[in-house]
Amino acid sequence: MTFRQAIASGRSLLFDGAMGTLLQTSGMPPGVTPEMFCLNNPNRLLSIHTEYLNAGVDVLTSCTFGGNAFKLPPETNVADVNKRMVEVAREAGHGCGRPFWVAGNVGPSGQFMKPLGSLDPQELIAAFALQVRGLATGGADVIFIETQFDLAEARAAVVATRQECDLPIIVSMTFDQGVNLTGSTPAVFAETMQNMSVDVVGVNCSSGPVQMRAVIEDLLAVCSCPVMAEPNAGLPELRGDVTIFPMGPQDFARETAFFAGLGVRLLGGCCGTSPEHLSALCDALRDMRCEKVQPPAYSGICLTSRSCLVRIGPDEPLVVIGERINPTGKKDLTRELQDSRFAAALQLADEQARAGARVLDVNVGASLADEASLLPELVKLLSVHLPLPLSLDSSNIEAIARALPWCPGSFLVNSVSGEPDCMERLGPLCRDFGSPFILLPLKGAALPVKAAERIRILEDMLLQAECLGIPKRLVMVDILALTVSSTSDGGRECLEVARWCRRQGLSTTIGLSNISFGLPARDLLNTTFLSLAFGAGLNSCIANPSMPRLREAVDALAVLCNHDKRAVAFIGRYTGWKHAGGCAIVANGTVEAAKSLGEAVLTGDRENVLDFLNAELESGADPFILVQKTLIPAITEVGVRYERREYFLPQLIRAAETMQVAFAYLKPRLEARRGVEAPPVVVMATVKGDIHDIGKNIVTLMLGNHGFDVIDAGKDLSAESIVSCAERHKARIVGLSALMTTTMIRMEDTIRLIKERGLPIKVMVGGAAVTQAFADVIGADAYSDDAVGAVREAKKLL
Repeated sequence: MTFRQAIASGRSLLFDGAMGTLLQTSGMPPGVTPEMFCLNNPNRLLSIHTEYLNAGVDVLTSCTFGGNAFKLPPETNVADVNKRMVEVAREAGHGCGRPFWVAGNVGPSGQFMKPLGSLDPQELIAAFALQVRGLATGGADVIFIETQFDLAEARAAVVATRQECDLPIIVSMTFDQGVNLTGSTPAVFAETMQNMSVDVVGVNCSSGPVQMRAVIEDLLAVCSCPVMAEPNAGLPELRGDVTIFPMGPQDFARETAFFAGLGVRLLGGCCGTSPEHLSALCDALRDMRCEKVQPPAYSGICLTSRSCLVRIGPDEPLVVIGERINPTGKKDLTRELQDSRFAAALQLADEQARAGARVLDVNVGASLADEASLLPELVKLLSVHLPLPLSLDSSNIEAIARALPWCPGSFLVNSVSGEPDCMERLGPLCRDFGSPFILLPLKGAALPVKAAERIRILEDMLLQAECLGIPKRLVMVDILALTVSSTSDGGRECLEVARWCRRQGLSTTIGLSNISFGLPARDLLNTTFLSLAFGAGLNSCIANPSMPRLREAVDALAVLCNHDKRAVAFIGRYTGWKHAGGCAIVANGTVEAAKSLGEAVLTGDRENVLDFLNAELESGADPFILVQKTLIPAITEVGVRYERREYFLPQLIRAAETMQVAFAYLKPRLEARRGVEAPPVVVMATVKGDIHDIGKNIVTLMLGNHGFDVIDAGKDLSAESIVSCAERHKARIVGLSALMTTTMIRMEDTIRLIKERGLPIKVMVGGAAVTQAFADVIGADAYSDDAVGAVREAKKLL
């Protein structure tokens, strides 16, 4: 039985538990890469796999969590290491007398994709593809992409897997207080993965089964595919100099088995779980009766960004897709695009978001402009500038192909027509990247006027999509507005196409302004037709969201169709409204466009911050006053919003980078006035054995913005190296980072060495598994669980 057949059978599948702690007890020295240790000691790995099989698990996970090119030693043959680790797992099951499967394990890269980090998406995809190649060659039954913390990286890993093999795919994300590190909720993650047609969506690590329950419920509420859960054995505690997970096998089994009753089909253990934990879970599941759970039924499409989810379908409010980022008729935007500049595009994005657009159409097709270069660049900028999903509007297939890897979620592609080779070339790209797309019922030179003609084209295109393995959830239809001034039946034919799409369960859109071309009072015609079309089955429109009549119509329809419950939003916007007086504007999770230097930092307006700064300086502002009264309060407010979870990591990084631009510009003026005054030095490092440095890098960025001279000593450093660096730079604070429970205990080595040498240096610690209790036990002077808190603690230490 294949793994896909096992899933389709409806049976529950039990995965194994933790690997790192068992490897340590079997002799793996601290700081050694598990993959390399197991490569040289295959019998020890074989023994651990056998223990889990004897405990009753169905699936063994290969020891390849860190088996990518970013984590293995540079000279390593990545594919061969992964191949061998799968082969060892397969050897463990020979002769076990029952079916078992091997999951090829793909952990996080430890890197961020641009613009949050330094990697191009193709670099990330290539690294994962090399790892998956080895896993598949070794005989893996399924690719298990786990402990992901960024939606963009999870997408890259899925794309890489599809490039290398047709094995089933499981993707599991880790969440903290209901969101992942870069601001994605369980629903955003799950819908993005379902758009990519992964076989299983899950959650692992970060919490015990009790704390994981809310995330599981969120996943089950949106997943039509099977759901997986791998909790830790509780939350980590430090006892002596050893990190332990306190939940015993029976408690773990009882709480985790509860998920099966909710409808979770795949279960296992993460940090702190052992063969005993999995044996107890196996027993608990054996005695349970699990009712079959009816998956949620959604029709239409779902678009996502890192932190935003937009459904477009028959049961949803009408969605306005902002049309303004389009050079047609916009000379300023055209000139900027020809010069590869994007200030006008970003401004148009801000205006439309404030006006209520929930998706932004992005068209960079200016004359004499390189669309294939401009589209991915603008997508990259907009994806961190605003939380809204984008619509990639281009007839240039190369531009779409280059832009899709830069999308951190499920962005819309506008559009796929019935022209020769269009579906064949664009369809597989949209399928593999999980990007919904608009079907445009055009074929040949003539515009199809009658609804019947459009429907015939659509039926052919839908058949093509089905043959290419494209799921219906990725398809929406442009009902193709024809101007009524030249085609008198254009409006009625559009309505008929909308009705047909509604019967087929297809979501729909329209380029609204086309309907009124050549006529007066266009906004009156547009909004009247919009109401008619919505009643016939239209779900979205591509339009200018700043038009008052359009906004009024959309808000009124929301009330009349009970999408605005008890008219709460309508009352808030229209109390005191007068006829023809316009309507109030409410932002969709965005902030106002920057109007001052402080707001430029607050909104992360890196492109325009120097203009605001120069304006202040030219008006006579003192550089010192600007820093103390404007810049520092602004970045402090960013930190406050981050802690309140109004901002997430992309906004935090962008604001911090904007602050850096301003500081760098002011630095010569500040030093000229006061002389070169040495700021307090902080040395940041990741401890020995730990090669993860994302958290350290973010803390480094934030501390630099608050006036510290930050020395990034690097990762995988011994206590001697860290302390020597601190002495050399006369540091007042050392910041230590560790992601893994197996390496966090090395923090104490640095603290002990500082005390032995009698150095006047304070130590601050942090990392995914580090807690305040752990910091207290090892004698750290301060602890923080995020970058904003690290700044606050560093200031206290001074």
